[in-house]
Amino acid sequence: MNKTVFTLCLLGCLAIQLKAAQPNFVIIFTDDQGYADLSCFGGTHISTPRIDQMANEGAKLTSFYVAAPVCTPSRAALMTGCYPKRIEMATGDNFPVLLAGDAKGLNPSEITIAEVLKSAGYKTGMFGKWHLGDQPEFLPTRQGFDEYFGLPYSHDIHPYHTQQKKYEFPPLPLLDGETVVEMDPDADYLTRRITERAIGFIEKHKDEPFFLYIPHPIPHRPLHASPPFMKDVPQALKAKLANESKNNTIDYRTRDKLLRQAVGEIDWSVGQILDALKKRGLDENTVVIFTSDNGPSLPGKATPLSGKKGSTLEGGMREPTVIRWPGRIAAGVVNDKLMTTMDLLPTFAKLAGAQLPEDRVIDGKDIWPVLSSDAESPHEAFFYFRGNTLEAVRSGDWKLHLAAAGTNAKGSRRSHPALFNLKTDIGEKKNLLSTHPEIAARLTSYATAFEKELQQQHRPAAFVENPQPLSK
Repeated sequence: MNKTVFTLCLLGCLAIQLKAAQPNFVIIFTDDQGYADLSCFGGTHISTPRIDQMANEGAKLTSFYVAAPVCTPSRAALMTGCYPKRIEMATGDNFPVLLAGDAKGLNPSEITIAEVLKSAGYKTGMFGKWHLGDQPEFLPTRQGFDEYFGLPYSHDIHPYHTQQKKYEFPPLPLLDGETVVEMDPDADYLTRRITERAIGFIEKHKDEPFFLYIPHPIPHRPLHASPPFMKDVPQALKAKLANESKNNTIDYRTRDKLLRQAVGEIDWSVGQILDALKKRGLDENTVVIFTSDNGPSLPGKATPLSGKKGSTLEGGMREPTVIRWPGRIAAGVVNDKLMTTMDLLPTFAKLAGAQLPEDRVIDGKDIWPVLSSDAESPHEAFFYFRGNTLEAVRSGDWKLHLAAAGTNAKGSRRSHPALFNLKTDIGEKKNLLSTHPEIAARLTSYATAFEKELQQQHRPAAFVENPQPLSK
């Protein structure tokens, strides 16, 4: 064998080894799914056999957090690895989340998880709900995604919203890339269509490393499911839903009874993704994580946690999370170490051999040692924000709700500080502040120092002039 042929063979082998060393990544991110809205997390009001199987073959993460209790800031944190306040994405422009035709969006100068992985040779696809800006400058295709199909924001931002008169929302656009392909798509089929596009992406890129982000619009209200998942719904309920088209309305209260069906279709979707990976021989080289963007709205449940969507109690920000990577993450494990969605960017970057940006603060940490061994959480403290207000801080097993902040068990404002031991009191019922003032003082010092740091090191969101709602 001459030197040229030998060199070409060596380079080919190295390329094959490099590819094998780069795992694929799949993030399945649902909307408003509560801590108890999986049967493997104790839910008896729903059934999720495929996600339960995923948990048996991987790990349940029982102290996994999002960085905000509502949609937009939570998704901004996932994409950038940063607390939303650091990147001025803790709220929408004039509302807690971004709305149709909003002037505000995730700054294009931010470096997203898609861009980090793209720099390491990954193909990137997103299929589902974005909610980080609907103007052309802010769309996923401008933030590192090669392919995009889905909604620019929540599917309840439509003309038939329950508070339509107050907001006067325009028709809901469905995008393919940057093109609006439909207006007011049939929401019954969103989960199915998103799943089909995701499987198509897997097939198209099965021979190269890929990052697949599947942020389902469901089970955010109003709840929807396609006909195969509606077979067990009582005829009386179906009859009520049939009146929607006649009256140009969305029957939210009736649809609230479809949680089992809506989550059942999400579970089917997860199974379809896992089956597609296995069928194409990608199963053992793909990290799949399932989680949600914040706690439940009605009719979801966060039991045994207190609080719900919008709350900095555990139920608003601790999410039912399952991660699977055969042969690399031990099967059947329950991991209660503190981890967050912000950690996925630096962790995936490390596994992919990608370089992290060095010109900015990233709040997320590499959690691969926590997932793959018995390492402790790299977070000395985790901070709970509602909008731009820091309401609570956790360190180890202890969580402090700060004075004149936080929420009580019913979700209303708390006027006094409270300290809980989450190991013994996951429901935040017993205030231990009077018996452990030294722990409260330590956690308060973490909060004070972090607020000061954010004042000194933060980055702006982006704004456009004369924003317009998307139209076909």
